[in-house]
Amino acid sequence: MKGTERLRIPKTRIAVLIGPEGKVKQRLEKATNTTITVDSEDGLVVIETKEDTEDPLATWKARDVVQAIGRGFSPHRAFWLLDEDVYIRVIDLEEYLTTPNQIRRVKGRVIGEGGKTRRNIEELTDTFVSVMGDTVSIIGELENQEVAISAVTRLLRGAEHSTVYRYLNEQRRTLKRRRATELWKPIGPETTD
Repeated sequence: MKGTERLRIPKTRIAVLIGPEGKVKQRLEKATNTTITVDSEDGLVVIETKEDTEDPLATWKARDVVQAIGRGFSPHRAFWLLDEDVYIRVIDLEEYLTTPNQIRRVKGRVIGEGGKTRRNIEELTDTFVSVMGDTVSIIGELENQEVAISAVTRLLRGAEHSTVYRYLNEQRRTLKRRRATELWKPIGPETTD
């Protein structure tokens, strides 16, 4: 199944996508059975699925990895998107804020002093967070990602950091309880003797 995806990434991220001696791009092409063409003049990336590709989502997976690298993630973190239940979500700060000063201030709130807030969101939700340009991007499993998005949105709307940390801790406990309950569910039909 042949497919094509096109997207642009910032010129400053092209070298990261290609990698030393082309290794990152080659690794992604091999992992997704795609051909990736990068125009270093304007940042256009074209991803084409090879004819013999069996995975119908290969082009989209490669696109997501390229998008993640373009949004500031390291290739190591971006390649996590090749796992089946891992997704990227990009929050456009211009949808929430109107002036460059507001965007700069909120980016600082999401990052926190010395990166503390970003690190706390990542650790409490098992996600990766990148703040670049006018966006905040989050990589993670869907349920965890939703919690991280909610935390970022709360910060965008002016919530105190302590309130957001409390919310994150509550959600982490809830997710752990739910997963523990699912882990101990009986397998197979229930029988009563």
